[in-house]
Amino acid sequence: MKSYLFLMVAIISELFGTSMLKVSNGFTRLYPSLSTVLLFVLAFYMLSLSLQQIPLGKAYAIWSGVGTMATAIIGIIVWKETVSLSYIIGILLIVLGVVILNLKGIAH
Repeated sequence: MKSYLFLMVAIISELFGTSMLKVSNGFTRLYPSLSTVLLFVLAFYMLSLSLQQIPLGKAYAIWSGVGTMATAIIGIIVWKETVSLSYIIGILLIVLGVVILNLKGIAH
């Protein structure tokens, strides 16, 4: 169970790191740039800890799927990015893929 906590921290760190990457303006702003690097280091460290108990494919599917979905939502809410039907369908397909991978992992 602790491994899933590490995975959650990895996802949250990656989300904040990605947001700081946007704010860094191409790494031209010092503090957002430093935050980006530190948050991504933390994200990968926490992901590595989660991999001690969670299989790689399952952990990465959760990390990338939840991260992609949450980043898309942040982009819409915070950065006022436009949304289209194909955008929503694409995000839903990613989430569906993560669910399917996790169901297969449970069954075997």
